[in-house]
Amino acid sequence: MPQSLNKIYVHIIFSTKNREPLILDSVKEELFNYLGGVCQNLECNPIQVGGYRDHVHILCLLSKKITLVKLLEEIKSSSSKWIKTKDEKLSNFYWQSGYGAFSVNPTEIEVVTNYVKNQEEHHKVKSFQDEYRTFLKKYDVQYNEDYVWD
Repeated sequence: MPQSLNKIYVHIIFSTKNREPLILDSVKEELFNYLGGVCQNLECNPIQVGGYRDHVHILCLLSKKITLVKLLEEIKSSSSKWIKTKDEKLSNFYWQSGYGAFSVNPTEIEVVTNYVKNQEEHHKVKSFQDEYRTFLKKYDVQYNEDYVWD
């Protein structure tokens, strides 16, 4: 077969370093648009980007031309540099070194899209750590609590 074909939906989650609440209301929509733009520029079609004060969620279609780790490297490094220029309070902004990436069934795209859109409501009752542990459990990911958070 001469063609390389794929359709891989991925739900990416990562937090600010030490889960600092640095995603300010004044920049969050612009940040989410920026993250989506980075994905788009790398041919990873963004479906929904959102998050809360200390973390982001990106639902995108992974391009066949880039590895997941390269996508995350580009997203994090460019957005970290960019956000530092937006507000003096963000001059020490950093993302955590790790991330979570979870496959999404095409039949569940709408469910995940709505989940990402509703982060503000969701986090009125659940912390990022509890949310993330839920994903790790749902996907049966083995992890050591000592190394998940930085």
